[in-house]
Amino acid sequence: MHDDLIHLGLIDDADVVLDEAALALALPDHPRASREAFQGVFQAIADRLEAAGSEGLDARSQAELLAIVIGDEFGFVGDSATYDDPANTDMIQVIERRRGLPVSLSILYVAAARRLGWTANILDVPGHVLVLVGEEAVPVMIDPFRGGEPVDRDQLVALLTAMDPGRIAATNHIATMPNRAILLRLLMNAATRAEAAGDGRRALILYHRMTLVAPDSGHAWWERARLELTSGDIGAARGSLSAMLEITREPELRAKVSGILASLHA
Repeated sequence: MHDDLIHLGLIDDADVVLDEAALALALPDHPRASREAFQGVFQAIADRLEAAGSEGLDARSQAELLAIVIGDEFGFVGDSATYDDPANTDMIQVIERRRGLPVSLSILYVAAARRLGWTANILDVPGHVLVLVGEEAVPVMIDPFRGGEPVDRDQLVALLTAMDPGRIAATNHIATMPNRAILLRLLMNAATRAEAAGDGRRALILYHRMTLVAPDSGHAWWERARLELTSGDIGAARGSLSAMLEITREPELRAKVSGILASLHA
């Protein structure tokens, strides 16, 4: 199964199929799970969208149909009761429970939309993610955590202001996330929760997956090395720091990593 993750790290970002990739991230933790069964759910969602009349819809109608099918008919909503449950970052358990975090649910929405040839992206909102449906000129924002409810500009400003009350939020600079960044966000949510719960071993497993899926992520290599050092695996930490040095171009950070490597070799 790790071959799947290595493959994800090698292909172009545009070729990453988000729901399939999120499933691949979860499968190593469920060795008896049937990949085909969960892929069948992805296809069933796409088939239902198509059957409901997906042709010739504008962005608003596409967004409404996504909410009806994924939120209402398939029952995927945010887990507000047990938000920090690790199951909310595991695509297999998200499908089984019909509950998840904003990022895991947004993956389902965006992947389903793209299967029908629609334009859909995940927006990187501080402390949250939203889905943007449609072309840039007339896009529609929805919140998969709330069953696909529409989010207008005023609601977005309120959300951003709540995250940073000290300044007026600028909504024009919210970026859409590349596919690999979305997968890293999903894994990071899982890793930080594992470490907060005192399970450093689990967190290290997740950081290892990050470096497979996104080998150019310096942050993932850094966190992996940190946990390897904590566990006493000096050789592995050297390897992670060396890999980080290969991809890091910022002089101060390179000096820091080089200094740590020198101390480990001493």
